Amino acid sequence: MMNVKASQVYIFMGFWTSLANAMMFTTYAIYEVIALGLNPLQLLLVGMVLEAAVLLFEGITGVVADYYSRRRSVIMGMFVLGVGFALAGSAIWLGDKGLAMSSFAWLLLSQMVSGIGYTFISGADTAWIVDEVGEKNAGKLFLRARRIGLFGTLLGIAISVFLSSQGANLPYLAGGLMYLLLGVYLLFYMKETKFVRPERRSGAFSHWKSMKETWLSGSRVIRRHPLLLMMLIVTVFSGAASEGYDRLWQAHMITEIGFPADIPFSAAIWVGLIAVLSTLLSLPVMWIAEKRIDMSRERIVFKGMLILTLVRITAIMVLALSSGFAWALAAVLLYDMVRMLSAPFYDTWLNLNIESKSRATVLSMMSQSDALGQTAGGPFVGWIGSRFSLRASLVAAAVLLTPILAVYSRMQRKE
Repeated sequence: MMNVKASQVYIFMGFWTSLANAMMFTTYAIYEVIALGLNPLQLLLVGMVLEAAVLLFEGITGVVADYYSRRRSVIMGMFVLGVGFALAGSAIWLGDKGLAMSSFAWLLLSQMVSGIGYTFISGADTAWIVDEVGEKNAGKLFLRARRIGLFGTLLGIAISVFLSSQGANLPYLAGGLMYLLLGVYLLFYMKETKFVRPERRSGAFSHWKSMKETWLSGSRVIRRHPLLLMMLIVTVFSGAASEGYDRLWQAHMITEIGFPADIPFSAAIWVGLIAVLSTLLSLPVMWIAEKRIDMSRERIVFKGMLILTLVRITAIMVLALSSGFAWALAAVLLYDMVRMLSAPFYDTWLNLNIESKSRATVLSMMSQSDALGQTAGGPFVGWIGSRFSLRASLVAAAVLLTPILAVYSRMQRKE
């Protein structure tokens, strides 16, 4: 019965965060590109600051989750994220009032706060639910939670378009409030029954030594497992590519592709319609995957990751080389469907290969490698966009994904 309740909390958390994220990020380009007037390099610098904070704090917060409590880490992260997103929405006001910094500087500060919040949640939420429901049941739950989260995404898209039409920064303010409310909800309903705390030592020195040992145990797991070590490489390149795509695809559609002139919709409405189409197409795909794919079989999950990566590369290249709106739209929709399906496969494969006692720490290390890729690769992709064109940036993002195919092929031979 406790496992059922944990599953319900996890699914609700996924629904609520999907709703909040869709509210904020569906029309974020309207806020950052049009309202704040950021150029491609500045857009990537925003992402770089976020990922740099993740890179610096991920290892620390992952150890906190494994040493203290996964529940405590997740709840703390929700509150910090709420503050970070609210600060992002307030950046345009704070800059206009001349409070010490420009709007862009306030936005960068908000990304730093949000990055710290992400580190408390990443790894901890997955480690918590896998312990509660068991490794064999986690894959199906990941797919179900992602599918139900799509309904939250649909609702969030509609709210985002409406709020953006009232004020470009309002989606961020509303999203920050929702994360704060989720933190309050989890305080009452999120239970932790299967987590086994490591033995604590008395004294401050012994306390830090125990935390250090927790981190070292996680690093030993990765060193002993060649496939996990290779997955670190995968996440570095994947992070670099995804940062370039996520930050620039909307700017590419707005400034270089353009929307159909014979349909008098604003940019916010077009972005919202694309997000709705993407979500509606992803729903049946996620439902079929949940019903037909055996997520407890590691080989099937691994082959799925390989195929989905190849499709991601194809979609980004089509978007970069498209000369018209129709092809660009098809590429964006394909990419979004594949990315939606990729996350449960990735999470399932990792958790099938990580032991419980260091799960949050190892997952945090994986997030660190992703952050490293985004921090190092994002500005490079953004510089290409500023120096040449947004199309060239997207081509670079696709190229950054290609080494993953070679790593996956090597991992398959090792298996």
